[in-house]
Amino acid sequence: MKKIVRAVSRTAAGAVLALGATACGDEFVTVTNPNVIDASTVDPVSSGNTLALSAQQNFVDMFGLLAMYGAWFSGEANVSDTFPTRNEFGVRNITPLNGSLNGDVWAPLSRAIASAKQVLDLELPNPNTNISVARAATFRGFAMLQMASDFCTGSFSSGPELNTNQMLDSASFWLTRGIEVGRANGTAEGASLANLALVGRARARLQRRDNAGAAADAAAVPAGFEFNMRYTDDPGNRARLSNDLWFFSFDRGSISVAPFWRTNDPRVPYRVQGGTPAPTAQPQDPVPGGFHQQFKFPGYAAPIRLASKLEADYIAAEASGNVTTQLTLINARRAAAGLVPYSGPQDAASVKRELFTQRGYDFYLEGKRVADFRRDPAATAGVTATGQPYFKPGIGNTGTDTCYPIPFVERDNNPNMRTP
Repeated sequence: MKKIVRAVSRTAAGAVLALGATACGDEFVTVTNPNVIDASTVDPVSSGNTLALSAQQNFVDMFGLLAMYGAWFSGEANVSDTFPTRNEFGVRNITPLNGSLNGDVWAPLSRAIASAKQVLDLELPNPNTNISVARAATFRGFAMLQMASDFCTGSFSSGPELNTNQMLDSASFWLTRGIEVGRANGTAEGASLANLALVGRARARLQRRDNAGAAADAAAVPAGFEFNMRYTDDPGNRARLSNDLWFFSFDRGSISVAPFWRTNDPRVPYRVQGGTPAPTAQPQDPVPGGFHQQFKFPGYAAPIRLASKLEADYIAAEASGNVTTQLTLINARRAAAGLVPYSGPQDAASVKRELFTQRGYDFYLEGKRVADFRRDPAATAGVTATGQPYFKPGIGNTGTDTCYPIPFVERDNNPNMRTP
């Protein structure tokens, strides 16, 4: 397929002008672009696997951004970034007109949901065992789950506005489909997707306050299961393929570990200005107390864990409501981190708060903390209380937001939301 290049970079301009002396018309900028696909040559059914992998990559691509904004919002990280729109997340006072809300969070998340739907709408062969169906259903379910966890209300593919429970139910529906088709597929990859979807459904049911359903799903996850999203250090395509949590820790210096997490716990490694070793970057915006650069994800190719048996264990312990069960997991996780056993109060509220804190250390910057905060704010330590001063001067006090609003651009363009 041919593409006419009508704009050139400054570095190439001299070469183009030199060619212009001998070229005729604009033929000298007519090139073959190997990255452009002619839609008429694509058979959606035979290309189902490619399209399903693309839908998965859409989720993987946006996840680092989603985790970063969630970290700012839920007190995992301080916003060492100059953008006012990003500081709105840190101060928990997000306006629907926030450009970062739409461009960095809503639009990529909506794209992940919609691209999975495109695969599921195809008439693929053997749909009850097809690995592409299992993949698309699982990642559609996870994308819906993230929208339900982080946004106050939502919408899928320009559909009507949905409340949190409606989004969670939709997520559970597709995760169930991922479980069923993944298991029926009969391959190791199918089983991995099924277990991934199982953890996702347990998470959705816990958020829905279906403790019995969450516990049953969590118990069914096999020991040792872990699903990591892979990233690549490709200098030519870091925006699409690399780990954004490292990009915004190194290239831009936007993520600074928040004070609550600056401990000797090895699960949250970081480097601080003036320390040894020192950070490998400078903050985009100097922050009080100095830049604390996260080192949990120390490179562009660092994987991000999406789901695991460990998460299932936390879900089961929380869903049980049993102090003894929760203390057993708490002390096991403290021991794994080289810490002494928990010695605080033994009442249910205190133990649950410690359970959430250990969960926070284990899943630091993994995009789960906003859901914890919404599910039980009292148990979620490290979140600045409403009305308290923001850590940066001149921005005001922390707001009342507990979730993100739908962006104005969605309401303005979605025919099911637009007001007359």
